[in-house]
Amino acid sequence: MSRRSAVREGGSVVTALMEARLLAFAAILSLLSLSVGAVAAERETPPPPLAVHGGEGTRFAEPGMIAPDFTVLDVEGHPFRLSEEVSRKPVLLLFWSVFCDPCRAEMATLQKAHDKYAGRDLTVAAVAVDGNPLRNIIGGFVRQEGYTFKALVDELDATEKWKVADAYGVAVTPTLLLLEKGGKVLHRKGGKTREDELEKAVSSLLEK
Repeated sequence: MSRRSAVREGGSVVTALMEARLLAFAAILSLLSLSVGAVAAERETPPPPLAVHGGEGTRFAEPGMIAPDFTVLDVEGHPFRLSEEVSRKPVLLLFWSVFCDPCRAEMATLQKAHDKYAGRDLTVAAVAVDGNPLRNIIGGFVRQEGYTFKALVDELDATEKWKVADAYGVAVTPTLLLLEKGGKVLHRKGGKTREDELEKAVSSLLEK
C-alpha cells in the first residue's frame, strides 16, 4: 500500500469516527430536549382539585361543607367515629396539642361548653395532634385537668399523613369546628375562640 493510500484510508477512518460521534451527540441532544419538554409540560399541568367532602385527598372542612369522617381512639383506647356521632347530634370539635399554651385556655372553654350542654344533645370532643407515642402524656394531662369531654388522639395513616388533622386542613392549634347534626360544618375558627363567641354559636345551633 502506498503512503498516499494509507493516508487516504486513515482519513476515511477519522471521518467515520467523527460522523459517529456527531450522530451520538445529536441523539443525546434529542433525548435532553424530550426530557426538558416533559418536565415543562408537567410543571404547566395544574394539580387535580382536592376533595371537600371527605375521603382521599381531602384537605379542608370549611363552613357549608360536610366534615370528613374519621375513626380514632380516645385516651382510654376506645374508638370514636365521627359519622356515628353526627348522625345523632351536633359535634363541637377542637384540634389541640399538649405543647400549645393557647390550647389550655381553649380546653377550659370547651369544658365549660361540655358542662353547660351535656344534657342537650351536643357531643364535645378534642383531637390531640401529638400522635400515639404521646398517648399516655395526653391522657395524664386530660385527667390532671379534669376534662370530661371526649379526648381523642390523632394518628398517622399508611401514607404517613395525620388521619384527622390533615383531612381537616388544620394548620394551627387551637382550631375549633362546630358541626351540625348530619356533619355539615357550621363554624370554624383557627386560634383562640372567645367564650361568648362560642356560646352564641352553640346556643343558636341547639335552638334550631
